[in-house]
Amino acid sequence: MRLWVDADACPNVIKNILFRAAERIQVPCILVANQAIAIPPSKWVERRVVSSGFDVADNYIVEQASPDDLVVTADIPLAAEVIDKGALAINPRGELYTKENIKQRLNMRDFMEQMRSSGVQTGGPASFSQQDRMAFANTLDKLLAQRAT
Repeated sequence: MRLWVDADACPNVIKNILFRAAERIQVPCILVANQAIAIPPSKWVERRVVSSGFDVADNYIVEQASPDDLVVTADIPLAAEVIDKGALAINPRGELYTKENIKQRLNMRDFMEQMRSSGVQTGGPASFSQQDRMAFANTLDKLLAQRAT
């Protein structure tokens, strides 16, 4: 099992939770980004810097992920692709993407994109909160415990 992190937009507080989890259960945590991301000195945490470009980091994660892996991303199309490969995917707010809900999420994402491109102001996501951090930590712990058995 490996933890893959779509690191460009991942909040630092979530990265820190992942670093501690990787140390605790001794699994590789790999941050993928198109720029150098600060990581702690650890044999369980590494970074992969990919070239800049549309979806380069996402494509790298899809190519490397395997069915036993967990991917952390807010990118719904990336989540859909790794789910198709049998991996798990969660977003930084602790929401688990599944085969059952990913199509609905993709449809909503596409709908909101159409709304924005037609000039409708849709606003952005809510600010990242303490509840989001706790939800992520709880979901991560639950998933890691399931994978360990």
